[in-house]
Amino acid sequence: MLKLYGGARSRASIVQWYLEELSVPYEFVILDMQAGEHRQPEYLAINPIGKVPAIADGDFLLWESGAILLYLAEKYSKTPFSLEQRGIFSQWVIFANSTLATGIFVEVNREKEAPRLLSALNEIFGKQPFLLGDDFTVADVAVGSILAYIPIMLKLDLSAYPAVLNYISQISERPAYQKTIGGRS
Repeated sequence: MLKLYGGARSRASIVQWYLEELSVPYEFVILDMQAGEHRQPEYLAINPIGKVPAIADGDFLLWESGAILLYLAEKYSKTPFSLEQRGIFSQWVIFANSTLATGIFVEVNREKEAPRLLSALNEIFGKQPFLLGDDFTVADVAVGSILAYIPIMLKLDLSAYPAVLNYISQISERPAYQKTIGGRS
């Protein structure tokens, strides 16, 4: 069985959300981050950087939430993806973990970056329910998790972005989200 390693409040919840969306059986191994379990030799053998999340899928070990999301999409999706689709998924996952996350959660960047990023996303969500159209994908887990953390962690006024607010509300109602991230907020 796949093992997901993470802390009680960590980016592992994003991976857990996607595992639930995919209905993949897994064991969530919660590390006591305060006690430094992520810095112990047992865990460093899984991720030498000592960060969470990480997965063990049989003998295969992988860390970094974005890489894990892309791996899970590739391995457990019910339909095969073309090279172009994989490229688009990678684009959005990397965007979420780098551009969007730093533009929203790094305070020095927020004033300049957040309006530009949220305006672009607002335009997309004004035309379609999910990032890539009518279907929920790994891209929505990556971008949606960052957006859903805004009202939880920052309490920013998003009223200028009604389509983004609607999107956050829509993904927050998904059963897999409620079971994972929504259950911790």
